[in-house]
Amino acid sequence: MPLRFAYYCSGHGYGHATRVSAFACHLLSIPSEHEGENPTIYIVSSAPKHVFADSIARGAEYRYAEIDPVIAQPLAYRVDRQKSVQVLKRFLDSKNTLLETEKTWLRQTQIDCVLSDAAFLGCLAAKSTGIPTILITNFTFDSVYSYLSTSFIDGVASPEPAAVNHLRPPHCQQHPQKHTAPQHHRHTSSFDALIPDNPIPLAQLAPLVEQIHHGYRCADLLLLLPGAIPIPSFAVDPPLPSPDWVDINCNRFRPEIIEHLIKSPAAYTLHPPVQLPSSPLTIPRSVIKAPLLVRPPSSSIYTESGRSKLLSSIGVPSHYHNASKTRILIVSFGGQVFRRPSRTPSRSTTPTNGSRSTSPERKGKILSPPTTPKRPVLNDSSVTNINGLGISDVPSLNVAIPMPGSPPTLSAPSRIATPSHIWIPGAPPASKPPYMCTPPAPCAELPVVSTIPPTPNVTPNENAPLGDPMDSEYADEEVRLLPDLSWIAIVCGVSKEQWNATQKGGSSELPKGFYVAPRDVYMPDLTAVGDVLLGKLGYGTVSECVDACTPFVYVSRPLFIEEHGLRLLLEQEGVGVELSRQSYEAGDWASAVEEAFARGKDMKARKKKYGDPAWRCSEDTNDGHSDVCGGGRGAKDRQVEGREMAVQVMDWIKKWT
Repeated sequence: MPLRFAYYCSGHGYGHATRVSAFACHLLSIPSEHEGENPTIYIVSSAPKHVFADSIARGAEYRYAEIDPVIAQPLAYRVDRQKSVQVLKRFLDSKNTLLETEKTWLRQTQIDCVLSDAAFLGCLAAKSTGIPTILITNFTFDSVYSYLSTSFIDGVASPEPAAVNHLRPPHCQQHPQKHTAPQHHRHTSSFDALIPDNPIPLAQLAPLVEQIHHGYRCADLLLLLPGAIPIPSFAVDPPLPSPDWVDINCNRFRPEIIEHLIKSPAAYTLHPPVQLPSSPLTIPRSVIKAPLLVRPPSSSIYTESGRSKLLSSIGVPSHYHNASKTRILIVSFGGQVFRRPSRTPSRSTTPTNGSRSTSPERKGKILSPPTTPKRPVLNDSSVTNINGLGISDVPSLNVAIPMPGSPPTLSAPSRIATPSHIWIPGAPPASKPPYMCTPPAPCAELPVVSTIPPTPNVTPNENAPLGDPMDSEYADEEVRLLPDLSWIAIVCGVSKEQWNATQKGGSSELPKGFYVAPRDVYMPDLTAVGDVLLGKLGYGTVSECVDACTPFVYVSRPLFIEEHGLRLLLEQEGVGVELSRQSYEAGDWASAVEEAFARGKDMKARKKKYGDPAWRCSEDTNDGHSDVCGGGRGAKDRQVEGREMAVQVMDWIKKWT
């Protein structure tokens, strides 16, 4: 019979699902030695079935099961530590029941090997039934939950004076400052006030983390993906707790941790195999570095017709399809809800061909507001709970914490702009949709300020050079969102139906220059056509940006320790620019987008030009450049690497079954 795999996939995040689906496709492309039949793969996950569409189309089967807890994220880039621990405790309370269910299913299905992408329960179930287990990941959740004890507070910090910066360790001084709002506008938001970020005592976390850690100890082979952090269930050093790995002065890995990650896994001292009475099989443990697992883009996406077809499917007008005239920003925050502004602008801002300023110093700078700033009208009847958050970091916003059952009240500043800060119309905050989280108690509700006017309708000047700044009046109020009129934005993670559902009693028209991608858009293709991507650091997005040579502007999630490994990957093989949370919420994006575009445009241009087959700048272009994006690999290289990894897995299984 062909080999039968159970592939356990964590339900926490886009990256797990995309790489599981990608590797399942590689396995399914390799006929077994038995009558040339492909292996049978069962994907077991709480993630929705549609995210595994690629591998299911090739024959993989899907089984829904609750196999792991998830970190509570009320916002796309925030972690609720207390709620995350509550979720973990509930899961561990039911662990034994879930374990028995999985053991029974593994026996009945006659599984030959368990693969697990960061789901510790799959490893534990496999060991308990005597089945070989392979862990395929770049991080494990024992490290993630352990990091909830870090003393680093995920709040709003003031910029450091230069004198203080000189006292920091050298490894902290080498990192560039992130793009951030001016100091006197960097407030603690009302979200911080309602859900403060308090560390979990290590003594409380340790026994919970140990149960997760023990599950991972049951795995026999670790295939370590790029963007990795230490895996303490395999390597003896560095051990948990994971806060010891990070220097909180700069929120970066300590030098000794980076040295560990650079080492060959052959140099690691590994924990011995776990012995269980129910599992007499003893397999020597080992660690092997794996290639980047990423879904390939469509073969036509780098052609003019392929690009135009994708943009047309999103609703982008044809005059924005020309890559030499239009730049595209992809805005990708998983599970977000965007609130469209509630009123239209009171003036026309359509520039004429002769009305643009060509002063280069204005581009990408913080500009002074108009002499008489417009005042917003606050719609304080628009209220939602924290899972449908639509509030940004409004200067001097006062939120009265309501009593249960009563709506919150708010008072607003009289102006939305100051000489050193521009409030950007149409800037969307990122939040989890209501169906993704358990609703909080009524006292934890926040108001939605849906009062900033949408980006005005602007007709680009066809005769102006690419990147020409906007006219004076338009630039003063809107330049911080996108660099100039040559840019458009495509938003992912929200359907038009969801968008319309949030617009009670108002028009469903999108802000001008913004387009919503369908929920089923193929992200590798969209990432490929993008000139810059704005999002949060996660494996799925980072891997696709690296593969497509798309510069990445990211908003940090400092309580996710996985982020440190992904940042290192981005620094080594891509382009990454950090944007502060305050600047993101204020719509102050343009400077970071410009910097990322400038740093990555040459590599991106070569990728668009040469696409596939694989290319290397130094070999294929003969232009004297030696820049290499994503390791210089094209889709065919990725396919070869993935197939070789699949063959390696098949050979390993045959040795132990």
